Amino acid sequence: MDFFYDDLPSTSHEDPPMTEDRDHNSSRGKSPSIGVNKFKEQHTSSSIDDISRRAQELVKRINDSRTSDQKVFDSFQEKSVEKVTEMCQQMKEHMYTCYEENSNGMQEKLQELSEVLGQCSKLCSELLDASQALESLRGGLAISGRPEPL
Repeated sequence: MDFFYDDLPSTSHEDPPMTEDRDHNSSRGKSPSIGVNKFKEQHTSSSIDDISRRAQELVKRINDSRTSDQKVFDSFQEKSVEKVTEMCQQMKEHMYTCYEENSNGMQEKLQELSEVLGQCSKLCSELLDASQALESLRGGLAISGRPEPL
């Protein structure tokens, strides 16, 4: 903020020399203090106007600064949203890459599991066949090992 006290109007109320006013006023019969009071009122009025003008300029600069700050913030927000969106997209792509790698690995494991389960089914079937053959053999041995009735 560029506000300097040197720029302020002087607050001292020095009376101007009154030689001409006295002579001029005395010829009309008026008091010289009326001219001084009028000058003080004009000086006070111009000081107030000057202070008011400077205050308005200061408010304008503050508002301009706020507008500039808002633009900077809006730009920052826009760039932040862009960066976050970009990072999210990269994370999503990485996530899909991981999904694909995991899917390929799972597909290989499922293929192996399918082959193992196929072999287990085949072995189970062979075992069932062997069990039935043994049962038939045992049944055949039991019949031949019995004494014949008389």
